[in-house]
Amino acid sequence: MSDRHSDLTHLPDLKRKPEHGPVRSRRPIYMDLLPPCNHACPAGEPVQGWLAHAQGGRYRDAWELLVQANPFPAIHGRVCYHPCESSCNRERLDGAVSIHSVERFLGDLAIEQGWPLPAGAPASGHRVLVVGAGPSGLSAAYHLRRLGHDVVVRDAGPVAGGMMHFGIPAYRLPRNVLDAEAARLVGLGVVFEFNHRVENLEAEWKDGGFAAVFLAVGAHLSKRSGIPARDAGRMLDAVSFLRDVEAGAPPKLGRRVAVYGGGNTAMDAARTALRLGHEPLIIYRRDREHMPAHDFEAAEAIEEGVKIHWLRAIKGLEEGALTVEVMALDADGRPRPTGEVETIEADDLILALGQETDTRFLRSVAGVEFGSDGTVLVNDGMMTGRPGLFAGGDMVPAQRSVTYAVGHGASAARHIDAFLHGGAFTAPALPPIATFEKLHLWFYTNVEHRPQARATMEQRRGTFGEVVGGLSEPAARFEAARCLSCGTCFECDGCYAACPEDAIIKLGPGRRYEYDYAKCTGCAICYEQCPCHAITMVREPEKG
Repeated sequence: MSDRHSDLTHLPDLKRKPEHGPVRSRRPIYMDLLPPCNHACPAGEPVQGWLAHAQGGRYRDAWELLVQANPFPAIHGRVCYHPCESSCNRERLDGAVSIHSVERFLGDLAIEQGWPLPAGAPASGHRVLVVGAGPSGLSAAYHLRRLGHDVVVRDAGPVAGGMMHFGIPAYRLPRNVLDAEAARLVGLGVVFEFNHRVENLEAEWKDGGFAAVFLAVGAHLSKRSGIPARDAGRMLDAVSFLRDVEAGAPPKLGRRVAVYGGGNTAMDAARTALRLGHEPLIIYRRDREHMPAHDFEAAEAIEEGVKIHWLRAIKGLEEGALTVEVMALDADGRPRPTGEVETIEADDLILALGQETDTRFLRSVAGVEFGSDGTVLVNDGMMTGRPGLFAGGDMVPAQRSVTYAVGHGASAARHIDAFLHGGAFTAPALPPIATFEKLHLWFYTNVEHRPQARATMEQRRGTFGEVVGGLSEPAARFEAARCLSCGTCFECDGCYAACPEDAIIKLGPGRRYEYDYAKCTGCAICYEQCPCHAITMVREPEKG
């Protein structure tokens, strides 16, 4: 027996009585486990379920199941860093299923076909204010509206999207895609009030007759730097730079533009500068292994010709040059100065050292507490110390990404809904995860994923056209078919064909199977044949 199956202590121990045949000590049951992709998705998508629909060519069914959790698949198929794929069991074989590319295909198809979002519950009579029209606020508005509540979204900016609009360049997220997915919320009945900066929260709360408020103002303020410079005007922050470019008013910069930082915003700023005709370079205090940017973002920047100076800290800015100190990493991966100094030619410096939240408008709200970094503290129900005031996204202590923000919005909506009904939301218990070791992949064949088309280097320079293309319908369906259906029965008939006692009954397409326990001996052959671990062996119930 292989090591993978050497732990089968749960298999039955059969004892035979001559007059009665085998006595079953354990029996098989059909029980779905949790696919690891589902478990890893911060937005809570039922990934395996909508992939199964896509595999069968039921694209609208796939999209409608997906948007039960996340209303923005065309956006997420482009900007999510897809932790679902990092957790995909197929990564242990021939490479993870390209989940994000199938999600993008579904999202783009829905925009093309004009599919509306699913309708919500009957009107509850409650009004909820959402402050901020970024990913977390939009997600909360969507789920609250589907729960039957009237929702008003107020944002200081002119359009929906927040940092998705002003911080993610168009070559990663085309604006027509962002606008199309955000516009669906209007069709659902969400009311947007743009160019409306909330300054007196308590007054707006009371005057608007809102029963609860969700704060999702994001992190739009760039962190400051103490870099000495003879000409401070030659330093600007990355958020302002990206915002100005998006507004069609890019700042006038010299030929050589340095970007200081190692996060995704630093990569976006450098790649944007490249498209504006500059020669960008990135300076970062640590090495690539320790940089906060997702590896594929750094790889794409390097691919486009952005030079990265690792283990360098800027000490000063002079006319046409930067003074940097060489760093070395200690045993814990922290950068330490070496005393060695270098000069790097650069005409301008863009600072990408992280963002902070502007929470000044909350300082007078009783009960609201703040972390040392300025984030707003919330309890497990995402509520602040002020009853009825909830917060999420980049303004609370959590990982900062579009996907986490969307997940926060969905979670906050459930907690707000429970609050409005005088109760508390409790998440249902999850089944065990269908890890790779639980699978019995007798049917597996090596099939690599379908790659997405990419713009050439010539096409990327001087234009903000999309770099990564989508999949064709056949390629998307083929990619969805690579899903191993971990933990979830897909009616392969393996158990039905393998049972030596004819104890398994087929219930028809989509209805799966059931056991005839009068015939079942508990031999566990069906368990061994189930490739996705949708069968579990359990102890036989005690009699009498």
